[in-house]
Amino acid sequence: MDPVVIPILVAALVIIFLVAASVRIVPQARRYNIERFGRYRRTLQPGLNLVLPVADRVNTKLDVREQVYSSDPRPVITEDNLVVNIDTVLYYQITDPRSAAYEVADYLQAIDQLTVTTLRNVIGSMDLEETLTSREEINTRLRTVLDDATGKWGIRVNRVEIKAIDPPNTIKEAMEKQMRAERDKRAAILHAEGERQAKILTAEGTKQKDILEAQGTQQAMILRADGEAKAVERVFQAVHRNNADHKILAYKYLETLPHLANSENNTFWVIPGELTEAIRTVTTAFGDHSKTGLPDAARSENADAVGTSDEGGTPEIEQAPANSAAAAADEVAKQAAAAVSNAKAEAEAAQSSPAPGRGQPSTG
Repeated sequence: MDPVVIPILVAALVIIFLVAASVRIVPQARRYNIERFGRYRRTLQPGLNLVLPVADRVNTKLDVREQVYSSDPRPVITEDNLVVNIDTVLYYQITDPRSAAYEVADYLQAIDQLTVTTLRNVIGSMDLEETLTSREEINTRLRTVLDDATGKWGIRVNRVEIKAIDPPNTIKEAMEKQMRAERDKRAAILHAEGERQAKILTAEGTKQKDILEAQGTQQAMILRADGEAKAVERVFQAVHRNNADHKILAYKYLETLPHLANSENNTFWVIPGELTEAIRTVTTAFGDHSKTGLPDAARSENADAVGTSDEGGTPEIEQAPANSAAAAADEVAKQAAAAVSNAKAEAEAAQSSPAPGRGQPSTG
């Protein structure tokens, strides 16, 4: 091999090595801290960067995106001397790569220890009940303290969250019993309130029903009374318009008597004292005035049913069951009809037979 070629190859290799050593490609969201002979020189930004070979070297590579750090559960004593385990989650971001690399040896460990001490200070001034219900306040106080302390380290704490608060098992059992009692209490209250509302609604429904039924009954009675009044008025007008005499009225009176005892509520029936007068009037209307009167059976029934008082002949009232009253009324109606039929028959016989002294011999 030619002695000249060897130095050329060596020089080429050296040049290639120097060029490769002087070029640094930094990915996006990354930062490289460069030291020259052991001293911080600069921070490389994303993209293509040139450095001095051999003299410059990359000390730390940092990720400037927002990071999530979850700490292990740590025991913390509350104000009422109860030990609870609290687990926190930290969201942070590196804002100054130089400070994060040179101001603190291990920023994650520093943040973790600062979180624990701050958490113990905050929880130590609260009891268990307040600790469980004041997570937002605890998060705000933790973030304020951590942001102030980590600012000089080139780190910004964006958010601090308490992931879990675990009280002792005995406290958990007591809390479960308390919550169960509260739920039972609310259930009993809701059940009682439901029954109360149901009873109120039922009573209101019954009240409305009674009111509507009473109004319906009232309207029905009013309409029935109006109908009866109109019927009576028409009957009265018809009687006066046709100029009915007392004979027709007496006959209608006798027809109405049997209906007086048909009601289910009747316990006695009164035979009026003017019954004989009505029968006599009807009989007189269809027969000879000299032969008017009631048959013997009718008179005996009337004498049994109607009595005269000692003071003025006022009819006495005989009380009988409803069935007896109806039977008596039917019997009186039958007797009245029989009297009327007899009177008609006698009137027709008197008209058909010739009067004595008009050319026919008498049967004396």
